[in-house]
Amino acid sequence: MNSTFRPKQIYEQVSGQIRADIRSGQFAPESRLPSERELAARFGVGRPAVREAIGALQNEGLVITRRNSGTYVCADALQRLSAAPADDDASLADADISPTATLDVRLILEPAIARRAAALGQRDALAEQYLAQMDSIVDVTDPEQRVLWNNSDRLFHRQLAMMTGDALLVKIADEVAKTMDQPLWKRLKDDGIYDTGRIRLYVSEHRLIYEAIVGGDADAAAFYVEQHIRRVQRDIAPK
Repeated sequence: MNSTFRPKQIYEQVSGQIRADIRSGQFAPESRLPSERELAARFGVGRPAVREAIGALQNEGLVITRRNSGTYVCADALQRLSAAPADDDASLADADISPTATLDVRLILEPAIARRAAALGQRDALAEQYLAQMDSIVDVTDPEQRVLWNNSDRLFHRQLAMMTGDALLVKIADEVAKTMDQPLWKRLKDDGIYDTGRIRLYVSEHRLIYEAIVGGDADAAAFYVEQHIRRVQRDIAPK
């Protein structure tokens, strides 16, 4: 048995079909791709899978998305594809985890983590440091501030698991945090959360979560976490 075999995620199947359509000339260089809704109907998948596929193709330099205009095949897409391994070879490598799958797992895991942390009700210096770093962001379009935002956000959620004192929960949270450091997650997050006003809202939600935990209010902490993750879903993986 081939030890490298693994089933392809839905977004990988969609991106593979779009690559094939670029190779065949159905989507010519510099042409505009159909809308997310049209692609979802064509492939029989949900819009989140299409958005993830386009994000993966953006990271490969095959397409470019222009806000309020659409997604276009890059002029050098065919040259890039000719230099890339065939899809069958590429499938042997580890692909990024679907951000939609990550968010689904977070909806299961993080409210429980918040409840456990609230049972201890202790302040945490690192969590407060990450909150302060997020609060310092004034221009999310600045590359350095965007990196600071992404790292602080990811590490804040991981630190909530540390606040439970449960080593197994921390290990599980570490695996989730790794998916939030992958290029596809960052691409969709950057595309979906691109204005400072949205960042301010996220900071406020993080503070509500943290203060509910240190105040020992498990129900509120779990509620605020769930509402925050659902907002992230709406921003980066709309239905």
